[in-house]
Amino acid sequence: MCKVILYLKIFLLLNPFLLSQNINFKGQFNTIILTSNDVPNDWHTHESIIGYLPTLSLKKETSNNKLFDFEWAYNFKRYYVDDSLYNNNENNHRLWIRYSFDRIEARFGLQKIVFGPTQILRPLSWFDTFDLKDPTGQTKGVEALRLRWFPSDNVGLSSWIINNKLDTLTFGARGEITTSLGDFGFTYHKDPSKSRQLIGQIGIPIIDPHQRIAIDYRFDGFIGFWNESAAIKSDKSNINLFSIGADYTLPFFNGILIMTESMYIQNRLKNLKSNQSFSAFMATIPIGMVQQVMYISQIDWEEDKAYQYLRWSSTYDSYSLNIIISINPKRKQYHLPLESLPKSLSNFGTGIQFMFIYNH
Repeated sequence: MCKVILYLKIFLLLNPFLLSQNINFKGQFNTIILTSNDVPNDWHTHESIIGYLPTLSLKKETSNNKLFDFEWAYNFKRYYVDDSLYNNNENNHRLWIRYSFDRIEARFGLQKIVFGPTQILRPLSWFDTFDLKDPTGQTKGVEALRLRWFPSDNVGLSSWIINNKLDTLTFGARGEITTSLGDFGFTYHKDPSKSRQLIGQIGIPIIDPHQRIAIDYRFDGFIGFWNESAAIKSDKSNINLFSIGADYTLPFFNGILIMTESMYIQNRLKNLKSNQSFSAFMATIPIGMVQQVMYISQIDWEEDKAYQYLRWSSTYDSYSLNIIISINPKRKQYHLPLESLPKSLSNFGTGIQFMFIYNH
């Protein structure tokens, strides 16, 4: 609550008459019911989740093209096993203020930082939790001061200072260039903290202070093609990631989008070296104006594990209905103590879930 008051005070000091200007309130409600054939001991066969994400935004534009705006979103989420509440989360989802002028933007607070063209494997998922398989499209944010500058229509520069959970400041920068040959991105980040972190969607663990360097590229032509390459270096370890992907729309029915990605990871810890390879395939088929079928398959080649995901969705102006079938490895296939794995039914075994999303 203290941080909420702090952000509000700063915002009102920047623009004391803002509250009488453009105010917008919106929200997202979602409910999930799921079951699985891989149920932990002393657990129920059904789970349900209820969530609500109200968002308040304020905006003030001045006559000389300056923009002040503010956004506050709060996340309410309840987890039920059968009809009993077993967990609940309440936290700020977004809480930031922004000042924009001409080609310059400064944003301070809890915000989303997402970059890179890869869609599923995402080695550049450094500060977000975005997942293409999540129909809500939400991602966690980070507490940061972020500056963005667009010196021309083809060049974008940004830098950030991020406050992590241990109140350690980390910092980095990114440059993006658009040319006739494609879009290029160059990223650098330095993290002096010693806390354990998971990098990317795969969740690569890092413990020591380290530096991250990455380059990414996307080209849209006859096919779409992209690459992300990153190196994460510390005193004890070196991690190299390389990914490529491509997509193409087949001229059948209303257009069938197919996509494939592959990623290779080389991890060196002192004198130990390990390699990992992952592949992903996606097909999206629109059916009529409101319905869509999405299929995603992911393979972990070293662990010999496959993950299958099939979603049928109907999307209307303010709400969507989703039925999801997933086939994942069972708990016993992970070769870990069962008590160390999450109790949740999600992501284990063959499961089915129904999700309703309402946006207002």
